[in-house]
Formats: sequence, C-alpha cells, structure tokens
Amino acid sequence: MWSEAIVAGRPAWRHAASGVEFREVPGGTFLMGLSDAELDAVRAIESSGGVEDTVEPFFAGAGDARPVRKVRVEPFLIARHPLTVAQVRHWLPDYQDDYAGNDSGTARLEDELEDLLEALPFRLPSEAEWEYAARAGTTTLTFRGDHKPGEEQLLDHFGDPARTAAAENAYGLAAMGSANEICADVWIPGFVDAPADGRPRVGDGPRAVRGGASDVHPWQGCDEWVLLLSAIRYEHSGFTAVRPVAPLPSR
Repeated sequence: MWSEAIVAGRPAWRHAASGVEFREVPGGTFLMGLSDAELDAVRAIESSGGVEDTVEPFFAGAGDARPVRKVRVEPFLIARHPLTVAQVRHWLPDYQDDYAGNDSGTARLEDELEDLLEALPFRLPSEAEWEYAARAGTTTLTFRGDHKPGEEQLLDHFGDPARTAAAENAYGLAAMGSANEICADVWIPGFVDAPADGRPRVGDGPRAVRGGASDVHPWQGCDEWVLLLSAIRYEHSGFTAVRPVAPLPSR
C-alpha cells in the first residue's frame, strides 16, 4: 500500500494506488487556539495601516478559537497538500470539478463529499491534528511569522513542483490555509471542554473547516488574509477541500 520516497528533498510516504504523497508529522504537545499574542499581532497589523477594510469580524469571531489550551497529538501521516482533482478521480472516476482550473488543482467537493469520504481508505484530520500540522512548531499567526500574510502564500494547484516545494512549512506540508479543508470535528464554537488528546469532537451537525484564503481569491480588499491564520476556524458550508490523514505505516 505504501512506498517510501523523497519528495522535494524530504522523506515522504506515497500511497501506491493513488499516488497521494503523505508527510510524517511527529507527535508532541502544543498550544491550540488563538493566543493573546496572536490577537495582539493582528492589532499591530491593523494599527500599522495593514488592514484594507476591517478586522472587526475577525475579533468578533475570535472566541470560536479560544480558550487556548494544551493539546497532545500522536504521530500521524497527513497529505502533503489537499487532494487534487486527479487524485479524487482515483476513487470517484466520474468526478467533475467546477472550481479547479486543471487536474492538478485542489478539488472542491460538494455533493460528492460523503461519497469520497466513504471511498477513502484514510480519515479526516481532527482540528487539533490540522492546527498542529499547520503550525509546524510555531506559535505565530502563520508558520511564516506574525506579519500580515499575502497572496504569495496562496497555492491552489500543484503542477509546479518548485512552487509547491516553496510553499511547504517545516513539516513539508504545502498550502496550509489556502483551501477550506474539512476536519473530522463537529462544529462547536470555542474550545471549552474540547479533548486535550487530539481526538475530534463528535456529534451531529456540520463539521469544522480550516483555511480557505484561496477560495475567495482574487481578494476584494476585505482582509481575506485572516483565513490563512493557523488557528482560524469556522463552520462548514458549501464546497470543501480534503487533506486526509493516516496512521504511520509499520516499517
């Protein structure tokens, strides 16, 4: 099922049947959620004139990613980037995508989402796993620091190996925050009583989504850059991308 490979100079696991490339994420403990320091960093961007419209909606919804708490995550594999149209067609041969420009573009699923999740031999990441992977050991707004992220951090297709490699974080994961990636957790505002061991919150209702800055591109000056932040989260509605995870293969 798996083969070991070197992808963009880093170790990877390749799912033999589909070609989906996975990176190994080490286990560890991190602080999950929007910290006071991150909120201050957004205020600093605002006070420096870096806000084109207003970040009031961001601050109004900041409680959805609080309180910050310590979470333990076990080692796991996660796809190097969201599934592309071509990769989804491995499991859903008739899949058509109205959003991607080509087969190497990120697949956005609507009616086909549940069919794909049933067909995948993998699972969705928990929100804790997703954020831990996105942060890649950092505690800043994005893995690139506390400055305002720009359009150069967006990556929506993966046909250019050099550009994909340039968009990777310290764990070798590309485009974290670009697409709206669905997680296993049911949507619940805030992290009160959330698990501290990396498990998803279960229940009925819409799932939680992370990222999504490329889904509103070209940006209209409404400060869509906040969707690139590692801790940003919201309720699933409409189409979504999928970045699957898997347990570590036995060596």
